[in-house]
Amino acid sequence: MSNEPKERDDRMPEEEQAANADPAEEAAETPENPEEQPNSEDAEHDAKASKDAKQEPEEDESSRYMRLMADFQNYKKRVEKEKSDIYSYANEKLATELLAVLDNFERALDHDGEDKSFKEGMEMIFKQLFDVLEKSGLKEIPALGEDFDPNFHNAVMTEDTAEYESGKVSGVMQKGYTLNGKVIRPSMVRVAN
Repeated sequence: MSNEPKERDDRMPEEEQAANADPAEEAAETPENPEEQPNSEDAEHDAKASKDAKQEPEEDESSRYMRLMADFQNYKKRVEKEKSDIYSYANEKLATELLAVLDNFERALDHDGEDKSFKEGMEMIFKQLFDVLEKSGLKEIPALGEDFDPNFHNAVMTEDTAEYESGKVSGVMQKGYTLNGKVIRPSMVRVAN
C-alpha cells in the first residue's frame, strides 16, 4: 500500500504537482519580478565587469610597484650624490684653515735671505704641501690679467693703469682658491678702470 501513493504522485499531472509543491522552494527558484530574470546579455556584461574589476587592481598593483621602484632608484641616486658631496667637501674646513699657512709660506719665500739652500728647502716643503692640497681638490683661481668675475674675484679697489684694459684684474692682493669646483676663498684683487 505504501507503494501505491508514491506511484500516484509520479503519475500526477504537472499542474497538480505544482499545486502541491512547497511555496518557499518555488520562490527561491524564480524571481518575483519578471524583469529581474537574468538574460544572457546581462550575464555576459556582469562577467566582463567582474573580470575588468579583477584586472584593474592588478594594473594598479603593477603601476604602484613601478612607482615604488622609481622612487627607490631616485632615493639611491640622491643618497649617492649626498655621499659624494660629503666626501668632496669634508676637507673644506681644513683646507680653508691651511690657506693662511700657504699665504705665510709665500710671504716668507718672497723675502730674500742670505742662505740659498734654506730657501730651496722651504720651497720644496711649500711645493709638497701645495701638492697634497691639490690632490684633495684645491686649485688656485687665476686672476692677474683675467676679466673681473664677481663669482671668483673680490674687488677691493680700482686703479688707472695703461698695462691692463678696463675691467681686467690688474693686481692680486690675496690669492683665491676653489675646492672641487666650489669657491672657498675668492681672490682679493685690484681692477683696472
